Amino acid sequence: MDIIVLNRGAKAKELRNIIKKLEKRGFSANISKGTERTVIGVIGDTSKINEDESNSFGAMPGVEKIHRITQPFKLASRDFRPKNTVIRVGRTSIGGKKIPVIAGPCAVESLKNLMDIGKEVRKYGATFIRGGAFKPRSSPYSFQGLGEEGMKILSETKKAVGLPVVTEIMDPRDIGIILKYTDIIQIGARNMQNFRLLQEVGSHKKPVLLKRGLSATIKELLMAAEYIMSQGNNKVILCERGIRTFETATRNTLDLNAIPVLKKLSHLPVVVDPSHGAGKWDLVSPMSKAAVAAGADGLLIEVHTNPAEALSDGEQSLTPDNFKVLMKELKPVARAVGRTI
Repeated sequence: MDIIVLNRGAKAKELRNIIKKLEKRGFSANISKGTERTVIGVIGDTSKINEDESNSFGAMPGVEKIHRITQPFKLASRDFRPKNTVIRVGRTSIGGKKIPVIAGPCAVESLKNLMDIGKEVRKYGATFIRGGAFKPRSSPYSFQGLGEEGMKILSETKKAVGLPVVTEIMDPRDIGIILKYTDIIQIGARNMQNFRLLQEVGSHKKPVLLKRGLSATIKELLMAAEYIMSQGNNKVILCERGIRTFETATRNTLDLNAIPVLKKLSHLPVVVDPSHGAGKWDLVSPMSKAAVAAGADGLLIEVHTNPAEALSDGEQSLTPDNFKVLMKELKPVARAVGRTI
């Protein structure tokens, strides 16, 4: 017993009684209220519930049926929520017909630099500004980000250009700063299985962009999402950003198969990061178009006014002019699959 589906006319008191009984047995409840039905996701080791106990829940007033989920991820599963989840961030939706584009530099370098980039990407249709203030780098000697000063720069840029902010968290101790300045919290690939961090962001209501780990399976990505959702935060956006394979011609292998697979298994929106997936700026445009054609709900694209001088990932960053061309070329691809950019 993993899901309890209530009758269409179930009363609030009946819902409270079910939750009370679950909590008495050591479980917690995740409530999903749809237009026609309310569904309760049972959080905890439901294998402890035997058949008789399961039937007793099924007989409670207000219960239409109970359902067992075979997948280890429950709340992220299509069985829990058959309809696509649409996440609202200000006036923008992620998971709907319109495909938002998150654009900006890999790292926040200076106020002027981010302002210049923000104005350009907004002009050409970006819906979010991105930039890392805390940077997880392979080498401890590489640029690690500006920290809180970088967060303040993101905030000032947001006010000036009017774009919501996406930035990465690396340490649970930074959650206060991150919540203060960002609109979407990014969990980077290297932290996809940092379970303490996942639980921390899950205990808040801020939307989370969860990137797939460098060598993570789709199941592992969805289990990471489950960690966040089990703490009460259902605003999770999955991100395919390329995985590590034997191929060396590109930085990673962008797994476009993951888009339809994830959308079959889960109701959560799926964003694609072709910049990290390919690692080369001239491959970002074709992979962006392919991602949209495959059903992506959003794109995350690195843009820099002077990629040759970028402090991080300049080789995979588009110039504003190239970004402008890409945004124009994406429109007919989106129309072909019933979406808009």
